[in-house]
Amino acid sequence: MGVYNGGSESSCGNGVSGGKAAALVVCFGEMLIDFVPPKSGYSLAQAPSFEKAPGGAPANVAVGISRLGGSSAFIGKVGADEFGYMLANILRENKVDNSGMRFDENARTALAFVTNKADGEREFLFFRQPSADMLLRESELDIDLIKKAGIFHYGSISLIDEPCRSAHIAAMRIAKSEGSLLSYDPNLRLQLWPSPEAARDGIMSIWDQADIIKISEEEIIFLTGADDPNDEAMVLDKLYHPNLKLLIITEGREGCRYYTKGSKGRVPGIEVNAVDTTGAGDSFVGGLLYALSADPSLYEDDDRLTKVLRFANACGAVTVTKRGAIPALPTKEAALEKMQGTHA
Repeated sequence: MGVYNGGSESSCGNGVSGGKAAALVVCFGEMLIDFVPPKSGYSLAQAPSFEKAPGGAPANVAVGISRLGGSSAFIGKVGADEFGYMLANILRENKVDNSGMRFDENARTALAFVTNKADGEREFLFFRQPSADMLLRESELDIDLIKKAGIFHYGSISLIDEPCRSAHIAAMRIAKSEGSLLSYDPNLRLQLWPSPEAARDGIMSIWDQADIIKISEEEIIFLTGADDPNDEAMVLDKLYHPNLKLLIITEGREGCRYYTKGSKGRVPGIEVNAVDTTGAGDSFVGGLLYALSADPSLYEDDDRLTKVLRFANACGAVTVTKRGAIPALPTKEAALEKMQGTHA
């Protein structure tokens, strides 16, 4: 049995289902086509065939929020090609506002081949030379849409190349000036950066702007150079900047832990039969931001925050039991059922 982050509450309490009107979550960055083998256990070279699936972490988060019943939008660029139009339609079908999408006539929609090998490691092969998502310009930003964001969420892939990097920085600045919470999931894809040093510098260049950061243990080791991601003093010294409201560290089989200005805690894992881990972290983030969009101060109360993290972990647990990212993202009912199942 695999294990994914989760908890043991049968309801989400005030942290998730308080009945407040949810703020809009605007997700910025890449959307692409993942090509995945129909079965796990193959390397990319060994896979006998591939199936196409919509992907891209910020887009996955946007769909995850909408599927839970929240309000989300996506800003990014795809090619003016069949894949790009397909992705725009998938967002529309999932009730994600795609009015901030742009279509490039001179570049293709990004492609990625992804597989889970027999040892459990994921293998990636990207086709971006350059792809349309890298070419979004500041002048193409939907400023009115950004200004509507209660939460503005992003990753680090959009920081790798110009002109998208400048567009990303400008969008963050607009959102911050309008009072949005800034949410950052670095989502390290080292193969896409020119060098490890460029990746580290690029990811950390905007670190102190975020209000909420979700990071994995592997990313902690990469960004800090430390041997032990559980070294709390090191984590707080190097990663918890003065303006940060919530730092979440995912710990794989062990669950996750969190830090706020006044508290800290750990949420244990849910046992599941994991089929495909693609999109699990994005589903987790979607669950968290869905709750924050209705209760933006929930991180100030340990009880509310813990319940929300259990819910977010349940979202991830549902996702790993199915193949693909967007097709596997749960409804709120499915996530709650997974939480209830932990009593069995």
